[in-house]
Amino acid sequence: MGICGTDVKTKAERPETKLGGNRAALFVYATEGLENMAFITNAVSLVTYFYGYMNFSITKSATTLTNFMGTAFLLPLVGGFICDTYLSRFKTCVIFAFIELLGYALLAVQAHLHQLRPLPCNGGGLSGQDKCEVADTSHVAILFTGLYMVALGTGGVKAALPSLGADQFDDKNPKEAAQLSSFFNWFLFSLTIGAMIGVTFIVWITTNQGWDWGFGICTLAILFALVFVCMGKSLYRNNVPKGSPLVRILQVFVAAIRNRKLPYPENAGDLLEIHDKGTNMHDEILERTEQFRFFDRAAIIRSNNDSSIETRQLESNWSLCTVTQVEETKILIRMLPIILSTVFMNTCLAQLQTFSIQQSTTLDPYILGFKVPGPSIPVIPLLFMFMLIPIYDRVLVPLARKITGIPTGIRHLQRIGIGLVLSAISMAVAGIVETHRKSVAIQHNMVDSIEPLPMTVFWLGFQYAIFGAADMFTLVGILEFFYAESSAGMKSLSTAISWCSLAFGYFLSTVVVEVVNKVSGGWLANNNLNRDNLNYFYWLLSGISVVNFGLYLVCASWYKYKKVEMKQSDAEGKLEMARV
Repeated sequence: MGICGTDVKTKAERPETKLGGNRAALFVYATEGLENMAFITNAVSLVTYFYGYMNFSITKSATTLTNFMGTAFLLPLVGGFICDTYLSRFKTCVIFAFIELLGYALLAVQAHLHQLRPLPCNGGGLSGQDKCEVADTSHVAILFTGLYMVALGTGGVKAALPSLGADQFDDKNPKEAAQLSSFFNWFLFSLTIGAMIGVTFIVWITTNQGWDWGFGICTLAILFALVFVCMGKSLYRNNVPKGSPLVRILQVFVAAIRNRKLPYPENAGDLLEIHDKGTNMHDEILERTEQFRFFDRAAIIRSNNDSSIETRQLESNWSLCTVTQVEETKILIRMLPIILSTVFMNTCLAQLQTFSIQQSTTLDPYILGFKVPGPSIPVIPLLFMFMLIPIYDRVLVPLARKITGIPTGIRHLQRIGIGLVLSAISMAVAGIVETHRKSVAIQHNMVDSIEPLPMTVFWLGFQYAIFGAADMFTLVGILEFFYAESSAGMKSLSTAISWCSLAFGYFLSTVVVEVVNKVSGGWLANNNLNRDNLNYFYWLLSGISVVNFGLYLVCASWYKYKKVEMKQSDAEGKLEMARV
């Protein structure tokens, strides 16, 4: 080629080389840090807002928070569906972040105007809740509107943002594949930094200046998150929606049922697969697996010379699917037991954000002369994660990579399993700490006192630190597992499904608390932690966590990792035979 041709090629390639990579991911990290700063601030402290400002009971405060958190982690399914079907991940982030911004603004207005809240309690504390005015319907309506706008907004962001960041690295490129693995670790790192600022700085402002200040700062944080995600627009590799993944999965079910009486081909290679029919050269072709052979019937090519070409083209998706489409469905089915076996860990997490926060209000809040607000106690596991994540990513992963030869050091399912073990240990330690706390209350005759016990709040740090390590292993393991294992057309939806583990965990927490109260005769029903049996509850959770880990081992050993076939062979003839 001549010089002019070379110049044209260089100019054509130049914009593409600027897209993606760590530079684009930096804006994702900043956005996640700011968004999570606002969200975690309220996750750890809203229980005190419900109890002390909305005059809810201890149990209602806990269940209201867990229902809100559960909804917030269930709504990513909406954002994930929109990402994969209609909009790019960038546009989805912007739209849902704006909804979250409006939700925090509404909560800030309610917290600022006392007319929108019930009158404060006359007594308060552990024994004065019965002297409080009950929040009326209008107060609760404003509260729930703001809360669930926040839940919808953060749900959409949580579905789109991790996938947007992961899209900046090409897993087909060996160098970028290693960076992709690190991305999820540093995504958690940015999440951790935001959470640390939230549970210390913003919680301190909320405690000393008022909830209107706290919600106001959260509103500003989401505004700046919007600014940062938009600043990276020119650098992003944006996904092209490939149509509804739910429709493609439903097509496999329908086609398999319709073809259930067709003879299965002797050679599995005779099943329909399209390698390059109108596809991008980088679209993946999934290899067939032996599990769930019934769904392979969706890819059986039937001879139908009586139908017109036009009719076959309209009906083919519902009577004939490719092997890749079938495997996409199989992958989702294989993933479901994994996600379900991690749900109970998040039920344990819910206790650290509800009952453990309430425990902190009964303890001496001073550490080294500095008063630590109860909702700031989660900074302990966050500090632990802040130090552990860089060590894990820069030291442990490279070391494990040399031993195992796996780019991620250890497999995703192994990482999740380590987190499940640590969560069981955390609940056992929580039971021991609570037993000691109650003994101190009895020893000093302070069972019905509203004064803090002569026991430092730092004791709660043990259970938090262990669970922080568990969260580092499991949360990132789940996110990376679902992103890596899902097909190209359902990355966002799969990431959203990974958040559903948290959602079901919080919802299950509400059920567990109610059931335990009824079956046990009221372990958690006294509205006074010094008279409740929270330690028994923690030990029960630890025991169930051990059983749950056993079930997880069965599911993990049964799971088969996907295999991608990248060769581009000609299957046009097979397609036309199927449709004629």
